Amino acid sequence: MSTSFDIDAADNARPTIEVASGQPDTLRLGGCWTLRYAPMMEALVMRARSARQIDGTGLQRMDSAGAMLLNRLLARLSLDKDALRLRDAQRALMAYIDAVSADPHTTGTKELGFIAAIGRFGFSVQDSIKEILALIAFMGLTLSVMVKVITRPSRWRITPTVHHMEAVGLDAMPLVMLLCFLVGAVLAFLGATVLKDYGAQIFIVELVSYAFLREFGVLLAAILLAGRTASAFTAQIGAMQNREEIDAIRTLGLDPIELLVIPRLFALLIMMPLLGFVGMCAGILGGAVVGWLALGIPLDLYWSRLNETIELRHFIVGISKAPIFATLIALIGCLEGFQTQGTAQSVGERTTSAVVQCISLVIVLDAIAAVFFMEINL
Repeated sequence: MSTSFDIDAADNARPTIEVASGQPDTLRLGGCWTLRYAPMMEALVMRARSARQIDGTGLQRMDSAGAMLLNRLLARLSLDKDALRLRDAQRALMAYIDAVSADPHTTGTKELGFIAAIGRFGFSVQDSIKEILALIAFMGLTLSVMVKVITRPSRWRITPTVHHMEAVGLDAMPLVMLLCFLVGAVLAFLGATVLKDYGAQIFIVELVSYAFLREFGVLLAAILLAGRTASAFTAQIGAMQNREEIDAIRTLGLDPIELLVIPRLFALLIMMPLLGFVGMCAGILGGAVVGWLALGIPLDLYWSRLNETIELRHFIVGISKAPIFATLIALIGCLEGFQTQGTAQSVGERTTSAVVQCISLVIVLDAIAAVFFMEINL
């Protein structure tokens, strides 16, 4: 006969832990290990005797609460997963609970050595390829929704678009102006340090103007928005994902892409060229102030030389990159928000990933564009 630890063994639905007949080193589980009987299961786990095997094939029902208490029973008896016998469906539930409960930052120890480093590098490359493919797929989905929205003016969301224009554009403008002004001043100082040996300080006009019209104006604005706006988009959508608000949007028959992504994308497409233009003007102004105060170049001479030597094509080269950078920042920020997995840690990780991806891709694309325009003599 078997010895039962249950309070009321007459009720077959209640959970039980018994010593199996003829197998004193095996505990047999019975009844329903569900949330309804959680206090009983916890009491049984705390009173269970030592054993080498646990037979759960006789369980009538088991939910996530029962699976977690089974893990607690294994830990209390110092048994591994192989000591637990379950039916296939219950084993699948246990595997799912283990996967959700596992902490990737604490499970296992980090392997050291050259081979392990190569392995981690390979996994990083694989993850990067997956992120690029996900971004391409998300871009196609967004474009298809955008086409549907553009052809139906009644579905334009003007209010959220204007709100995001203010948040990503007007609120960021003072910081863009300050950053570009200081970089322009530093660039003028560095150029003057080299050119003064040749008596050619006047050429800092071309140096600062070319740099900001073609590269720095839009690039600095994009890097600033990558850290400021992409992270905000990821955090906002990630918080909505955690609170299941996006599932509620789908339940109401609305499209999250149309509701959340399109207004943010339109806002960046409108404000990014404006911020790039403001950054160009602020950088050139910074160079003019340094030329006036430190090098003795009168402001009227600076503006006159700027007007004589700078061509419109340099401005076109710089401003043409603004829509590309805006699209990347908006799509990466929103995509990382949708990929949040329900925890505060996931929001932080995705926000960091969004900033890193945006800054990296912006710099890479800017370098490719610089080489391309140089090769076509533009």
